[in-house]
Amino acid sequence: MTLLNIGLIGVLGLLGVGFYGLLASRNLIKVIIALQILGKAAVLGLLVAGNASGQISLSQSLGITVIVADTIVAVIGMALAIQVRRQLHTLDVTDLARLRG
Repeated sequence: MTLLNIGLIGVLGLLGVGFYGLLASRNLIKVIIALQILGKAAVLGLLVAGNASGQISLSQSLGITVIVADTIVAVIGMALAIQVRRQLHTLDVTDLARLRG
């Protein structure tokens, strides 16, 4: 097995775990974790593609950018989850329908 094949298997594995976490969970914290896993799959995919094309420095800089954006999304999502917990006393996504006016 080459490094490219191992990287692609890792990307597909992370994508599978992330999508399963999004579909199977109703807890806001678990949804944020699943989104983080999907973000890491994107970073790994960028690094594998950059290694395959010979432009590893470009893929590393794009990977750092994705990590920063992914971290910002996680922080904002956790802040929203805390506010939802304070207002509704639950982290269940289906209970967010009560917020409609």
